[in-house]
Amino acid sequence: MTVLAGGRTRRALPGIVALAVILVLFFVARLPNASGADKTGVAQPYKFTELPIAMPAGYHPTQTIRKVNREYYHIRSWVSSVGAGITLTDLTGHGRADSLCLTDPRTDQVVVTYAPTAPAADRFVPYELNPAPLPMDSAMAPMGCAAGDFNGDGRMDLLVYYWGRTPVVFLAKADATTVAPASYRPVELVPEVSVDGKYHGPRWNTNAVSIAPFDGTGHPDVVIGNYYPDSDVLNPGGLSNVMMNSSMSNAKNAGGDHVLRWYSATTGATPTVSYVEEQGAIPYKAATGWTLAEASADLTGDGKPELYIANDFGKAHLLYNESTPGHIQFREATGTRGPTTPKSFALGHGSFKGMGVDFGDVLHNGRFDIFSGNITTAWGLEESNFLFLNDAASPSAMATELAKGHAPFTQRAQEYGVAWTGWAWDDKFGDFSNSGNPDIVQADGFVKGTINRWPWLQEMAMANDNVYTNPSIWPDVQPGDDIAGHQTLAFYAPGANGKFVNISKQLGLAVPTPTRGIAIADTRGTGALDFAVARQWEAPAFYANTSTRLGNYLGLYLVKPSTDSKAGQGLEGAGSPAYGATVKITTPDGRSQISQLDGGSGHSGKRSFEVHFGLGGYNGPVSVHLQWLDAHGQVHTQDMTLAPGDHTLCLMDSMAKEVPTR
Repeated sequence: MTVLAGGRTRRALPGIVALAVILVLFFVARLPNASGADKTGVAQPYKFTELPIAMPAGYHPTQTIRKVNREYYHIRSWVSSVGAGITLTDLTGHGRADSLCLTDPRTDQVVVTYAPTAPAADRFVPYELNPAPLPMDSAMAPMGCAAGDFNGDGRMDLLVYYWGRTPVVFLAKADATTVAPASYRPVELVPEVSVDGKYHGPRWNTNAVSIAPFDGTGHPDVVIGNYYPDSDVLNPGGLSNVMMNSSMSNAKNAGGDHVLRWYSATTGATPTVSYVEEQGAIPYKAATGWTLAEASADLTGDGKPELYIANDFGKAHLLYNESTPGHIQFREATGTRGPTTPKSFALGHGSFKGMGVDFGDVLHNGRFDIFSGNITTAWGLEESNFLFLNDAASPSAMATELAKGHAPFTQRAQEYGVAWTGWAWDDKFGDFSNSGNPDIVQADGFVKGTINRWPWLQEMAMANDNVYTNPSIWPDVQPGDDIAGHQTLAFYAPGANGKFVNISKQLGLAVPTPTRGIAIADTRGTGALDFAVARQWEAPAFYANTSTRLGNYLGLYLVKPSTDSKAGQGLEGAGSPAYGATVKITTPDGRSQISQLDGGSGHSGKRSFEVHFGLGGYNGPVSVHLQWLDAHGQVHTQDMTLAPGDHTLCLMDSMAKEVPTR
């Protein structure tokens, strides 16, 4: 009888566990949140004013959904759920990141314009960024835009990535004097030769890029994150070669990730840049996911950034950088799962739907932590956002652990109040009150309509993995259907108890429409961080920081000498972004913060290149530790003492020197 009872218990165990999980989720969904009064108090230092974004003359969006492969027609709203992207950068070279590059699925255009806060000297006629004479066709659509100086001449270029083709780099010409269509030369990121004027390259479907000096030479290498496998996703008359994910929790049949190493470049009136694809740079099992976001940061102090890949339908990957100059190589490191650790809470073992990621110093202890958004809708697919806190005692200790394949991070999103938002997308850290404590802005929402289709999606999520790849098996997601379509942008601010509080409603940011990309910049050079938001199937938004209760700040613009001799002329700024540079500051009270020049990370939003620190009420000298790479892979460091405010530092091979801006 004992054996029989034990057998019954073992057979019943899966049901018992399932029931326990349901009960846990039931009570978790009812955990107390901050009261309205508490949120109002937390919101006091913040204020944002929405300002209109200037668009090209005659700009009349007409699309409300994409044309897709006939196999996708009944789920065309699902396939049409991405493509809104936004970037803030300095296109004029004047030292202010007050230019915008945005992708709009309502027109399938890439729009270049100025921020609403830009002074007259930085304004220009808004226009569409046209890749002609490079081959394009109706089965292609832009998904995002990333700024960068890809040929090192001190002028800001724009990298546009698409569904239906490989990315295009728009290189600023040396003789250009204003931001205009003729000032940029479109160049293929991946070499492509067309003898008949048509595109014959791979049909990449890209939704994420990460730009950083991965090989350790300081040049901007590019990691491309693709979603759908190479196929005719946006071609109604295309081949029936399309598919969906092979699993809801461990899909590995996507377009995956490609690593492109910077090889050479020229400047002048016909600038060029060349990249080489590094085959096998990412381990195969980590390179085949449905990638929606990527981010990088130097976790080990060797100047070579590690890479985090956020994948839909399965595992995220933290990749330890083992590259050498001229060769890029990553090794995966994963977290440890203990007896009480849910599988998805061990980094690299999860089954959630990663759609955003950013690195930041949450505990202001001089260590990079990771925040990544997932689907966290109560009574929907209730997963959890990830807040992976860095457990390594030092960068060298982190290097030792990563080299052994171990990622020393602990998931603590619930403890810090950021576990549940909704259907989350882009995530960005930023200190918008200059308190010295980072805030988190998170995009949210999926498909907007009037008919609730959550039951269909939940039923599909419980299906057998063997059926997922066939699009015809999927339930309809068409115009009029709604899945998390009225969720709102989240703005997490630190509360008095150390937990974050979502004060989006109190700040007037809770617009019930799906959002995708988030761009952050000090567009006025005053120390106040503004941000812009890309909305899916609606107009983008720009929020100017109009708070009168900001703390003091330190803003660093880190550049390297450009390869062009015309510094300060035309569109050239003080230098080329110092890719890979990290900064750690310390105030007399022993409080530390670490940040970096972010070369381009996240989902479809890209922040500007300045490195920003809030100082709160402190207004004295700040100890600054700089680290950067030269073109030969040599790491340089320098300690400085700087006063609060803005500083432009040129990082040369031997020393860092403060230089004037335009």
